[in-house]
Amino acid sequence: MRTALLQSSGRPGSVEGNLKVLDEAAGRAAAAGAALLAAPEMFLTGYAIGDDVGRLAEAADGDSADAVAEIASRHGVAIAYGYPELGDGSVFNSAQLISADGTRLANYRKTHLFGCFERDQFTPGEQPVVQAELGGLTVGLMICYDVEFPENVRAHALAGTDLLIVPTAQMHPFQFVAESLVPVRAWENQMYVAYVNRVGPEGEFEFVGLSVLAGPDGVARARAGRAEELVFADADPAFLTASRAANPYLTDRRPGLYGSLV
Repeated sequence: MRTALLQSSGRPGSVEGNLKVLDEAAGRAAAAGAALLAAPEMFLTGYAIGDDVGRLAEAADGDSADAVAEIASRHGVAIAYGYPELGDGSVFNSAQLISADGTRLANYRKTHLFGCFERDQFTPGEQPVVQAELGGLTVGLMICYDVEFPENVRAHALAGTDLLIVPTAQMHPFQFVAESLVPVRAWENQMYVAYVNRVGPEGEFEFVGLSVLAGPDGVARARAGRAEELVFADADPAFLTASRAANPYLTDRRPGLYGSLV
């Protein structure tokens, strides 16, 4: 499944502006034969928007979700994107996956909040594994800091995730996560990991870019630089099957030894 990673911080504070950026990227992704376009964490509104998080938060099936669904169906490409979700009386840092026909497939609420800003603005989610079927692959959703917890990604591996989409707002000086940790997560869990970042200065943050789609062999199939960019790579089910057969981490596990971890 050809996958496009939209490395961009969009237009912080402007939902309308970010929908336009997403629309343009979806057109480019579809023209390049991509079946899936992934956008960064909080792409719909911007990340460093302070108390505007609450004002701009929407329900998972709100007006902006309808707008993304229209973009997806018009271009014929599935879209995963980050946004602040208003639900259950709280605001969540969420990611949603919408199919190429505009159907809402999955919605994930970030379970591990990073730093004072996120803990002040959001409620952590409680469902670690959220999946959907797309293009013959089991696709999972996670957000930024979540991927830095090995238990999180292993839970996806045990649940059968083939392609893990990770909308991200990775900032300086933690670029080693994109450079080193994400490919290792893909290798040790035998899956594809699409880690799609914001880029450039925003408020007090400096986002480092370096978006990557890593394969189950730990090799980056595509990697962006430090500027706004749309990069492409393929998630190949046949290669995934062969890699899992050759690298039996999951079947060689001894769960009975791991009780002390929890």
